[in-house]
Amino acid sequence: MARIHPLAYVDPTAELAEGVEVGPFCYVGPGVRLGPRCRLLNHVSIHGPATIGADNVFFPFCSIGAEPQDLSYHGEPSRTEIGDRNVFREGVTVHRGTAKDALLTRIGNDGLFMACSHIAHDCVVEDHVIMANGVLLGGHVHVESYATFGGAAVVHHFTTIGRMAFVGGMTRVTRDVPPYMTVEGNPAKIWMVNKIGCQRRGLPPEAIAQLKEAHRLLFRSDSGLEEAARLLGGRQGLRPEVRYLLEFCRRSGGLKGRAREQIRERWQHEE
Repeated sequence: MARIHPLAYVDPTAELAEGVEVGPFCYVGPGVRLGPRCRLLNHVSIHGPATIGADNVFFPFCSIGAEPQDLSYHGEPSRTEIGDRNVFREGVTVHRGTAKDALLTRIGNDGLFMACSHIAHDCVVEDHVIMANGVLLGGHVHVESYATFGGAAVVHHFTTIGRMAFVGGMTRVTRDVPPYMTVEGNPAKIWMVNKIGCQRRGLPPEAIAQLKEAHRLLFRSDSGLEEAARLLGGRQGLRPEVRYLLEFCRRSGGLKGRAREQIRERWQHEE
């Protein structure tokens, strides 16, 4: 049975699973589904349609699933989906999708979203992502699993952040961030392999060594993507992490591109 504080408002159409706690001055709107043991501490607003999994915690002044900040949005039936065991700290904002994309903003499992971070419309954030205070994701951003952001980093719309990448604090990201790499600066620059993050996620030393060699060829030499791929691909026992790095860079249209930009170009053509 859910526990709802008398000073909270829960719409009659909202669905609250066993063990949900809704604290004082919270708002749970129509079309919201809260999974088992979710906790809304106080002053939390959740707008539907939204489907939220189990064991998520929402700290005060979170706003989840509100209308997108997009002038082209005209009330289309978009939604928000959130997985399990995420923590949304004070003042986090998550906006639902638009008709320009899949009408969906989606967050995976086991994320930590620190105070005043923002996930805009149509973003897809995978599992085990950490966003420090004040991180801002523009619309249509994709963040792959185990990516980490330092405080006040800002990500341009249509950008993809690769798995296990680290984005330094106050970094301005305008292009896709390759997986396993560390970027910092304004604009962002690829500095090194995210060695500590890779070690924490259990990558073996031989994988990290190959990623370092790939980093040298891709981002510290004049080889270019295809030449670096040829040199790396011609070696025996190339690690899957390096293969994924090469695939990611090709998908991005090179070392300074945005793979998802093609989506916007298609929309503009249709208009």
